Amino acid sequence: MRNFKTLFPFVLAAFGFNCIQAQVVTSVVKDSATQQPIPYATILLANKKGVITNEEGRFSLLLDPNTKETDSLFISCMGYESLGKPLNEFKESVIFLSAKPIALNPVIVSNKQYTAEELIEQVKINIDRNYSTNLTKKRVFFRDSYHQNLTKSNYTFKESTIDALNERFLDSVLNSIPRKSSRYTEILGDFYGNYEKDNQKLTLIKASELYDKQSELDLTSLEEKFNDILKKNIKPDSYFKIKSGLFGTKVDADEFMTFKTDSTDAEALKKELAEKKKKEEDRKKNFASFKKGSLGKIMEKQFFLKDSDLNFINKDNRYHFKMIDFTYWGDDAVYILEFEPKRGADYKGRLYINADDFAIIRLDYNNVKSLRTFKLLGISLDQYLDRGKMIFSKNEDGFYHLRYLEEEMGAKVGIKRPLKIIELNKRVKGRNKQNELYLKLDMASSGINKHELILFDTQEITSQEFNAIKEDNSVLPTYMPNYDPEFWKGYNILEPNQAIKDFTAQVEVD
Repeated sequence: MRNFKTLFPFVLAAFGFNCIQAQVVTSVVKDSATQQPIPYATILLANKKGVITNEEGRFSLLLDPNTKETDSLFISCMGYESLGKPLNEFKESVIFLSAKPIALNPVIVSNKQYTAEELIEQVKINIDRNYSTNLTKKRVFFRDSYHQNLTKSNYTFKESTIDALNERFLDSVLNSIPRKSSRYTEILGDFYGNYEKDNQKLTLIKASELYDKQSELDLTSLEEKFNDILKKNIKPDSYFKIKSGLFGTKVDADEFMTFKTDSTDAEALKKELAEKKKKEEDRKKNFASFKKGSLGKIMEKQFFLKDSDLNFINKDNRYHFKMIDFTYWGDDAVYILEFEPKRGADYKGRLYINADDFAIIRLDYNNVKSLRTFKLLGISLDQYLDRGKMIFSKNEDGFYHLRYLEEEMGAKVGIKRPLKIIELNKRVKGRNKQNELYLKLDMASSGINKHELILFDTQEITSQEFNAIKEDNSVLPTYMPNYDPEFWKGYNILEPNQAIKDFTAQVEVD
């Protein structure tokens, strides 16, 4: 027989897998009856190393150099027959799973016939046995997708005592703002700690940002033009008063615009370079810190924590539960419960509860009302969307840990009110007011943030090990104007969806 390292690429190709230098297996998982993709299926190699399919049923799995053609690949998903066989026995380009017939599992038969409320009580009783709050090390891949839509951008021009700040200029400002924009940020790193903000650390391995930089360049050029106009028209020692309706804010002129000076001597150049270096270091630190904060908020949201916003277990008296069905995850029988608010609570959804140990292994939730609304003097805010899902898996330590999370949060913002920017100067004799820009705004936008988090390994660590961790976050996100499939080569990640693969920034034409 030929050497496996030489044969393996041909094995994968022959049996329908796409192969990248014989290191990554990629495929799509579909329902055998409907031919539809199956999202959130678990893919495990030799029951250890694994990933989860994305919303389109696709996955990529990095193979260990020691992988053998006889190593088994296991695919499982809620409600389907599990599939497990050696790599060299997968002979189709698509992996099909069959729905698992519903039959009375011995666990269900032997168990007491629980009501929905009794099941929730069992979940509460077994929370400490099923979920750990100890310090852990987690390898995480985190994708943050943001989509913004400018739904209204109207204004009424009233007055400007600076000729250059006219309707034509303001139109150019509004026209430069994209009506729709998207940004994708992805990070891979090790996240240490528990569920307390002061006990969390993040060490970045790699990061990327996918967005249209040209739109930011357009806004930057307009900002420079605006600063130049002000520089030529305002007097020394001026300050601005920004008024919107009844409210006014004082802003010094040097805060309102950025003046650039030429550095002609060596000392000034040295100072400028030092400032740039510090700014770059701060940017690195802030990027990692911001991402650590985002991950921390996700960890705090897990349902079994007492202060979680998803409080349908700890405050179950505010919800109505209904048993609707049962299914299987592999050979494990699973109860399916629906819940909805009965006392002004925020969410409805489904819980999937292991019939053997009463652990919630998956939950889907969706808000039933706006989580926060604000409307005063022409300013409005509506946080109208908060939905998501969490999937847990049992580790060798006997505890269930978060394996995959997806959440979408949406908000609408509007402003409909007058705006005045007034230049004032105490040192000029006579009339204190020097210049004024006056217009009425009527603008609105909506935005959706989508988070996807996959945790590949969760290992418990001691407090001494945690304290010894030094955060080295010198990694900055690599900018990409379009998706580069080679960027994450050599790492396990959550497969991007088609929208990410198709994203292309506008190209500036000279």
